[in-house]
Amino acid sequence: MSYTAKDFSRLSGMAGFSEGLLNNHFTLYQGYVKNTNNLIDLIDGLSKAGKAATPEYAELQRRFGFEWNGMRLHEYYFGNLGGSGTPAPNGRLVAETAKQWGSFAAWEADFRATGALRGVGWVVLYQDTETGRLFNSWINLHESGHLAGCQPVLVMDVWEHAFMLGYGLKRADYIGAFFNNIDWAACEARLK
Repeated sequence: MSYTAKDFSRLSGMAGFSEGLLNNHFTLYQGYVKNTNNLIDLIDGLSKAGKAATPEYAELQRRFGFEWNGMRLHEYYFGNLGGSGTPAPNGRLVAETAKQWGSFAAWEADFRATGALRGVGWVVLYQDTETGRLFNSWINLHESGHLAGCQPVLVMDVWEHAFMLGYGLKRADYIGAFFNNIDWAACEARLK
């Protein structure tokens, strides 16, 4: 089974995200899908050939997490964009963030601060599927830093490719544009 890149062209024309920035980002995402498919085939071929104990197999397995998570994190990211940026005031997500952070505004300030950290990576609002607790978490690379057993609720890409073309070094301005375009209904649908 091969994975197919999803069509996120509905995001074209989104305020604060130029066509050039979006098209570059879509192309990068399509590369993750292609590489995921290629790695599945290569790993499968080595396994069937009895070469699972080789250095090549080991390195492909290590690379697989990077490509797979690059694909999936982009799908979450694009999937939670395209909205009005205004959460439902009586929605479950607003209530849950207020319960844990004291207010939705306090949660948002914490998420933005996490996104402003130096370095490249992702910021994810996770929900622990066992307890329902929410966490804002930083992920350095696609494959490291994920909270096991947690469901991504809101995903923000803070690698340079997500904002440099449109914002240069002004990451806070990009984060503002991101918040103005969140599809909160998509985020609510991810809650368990």
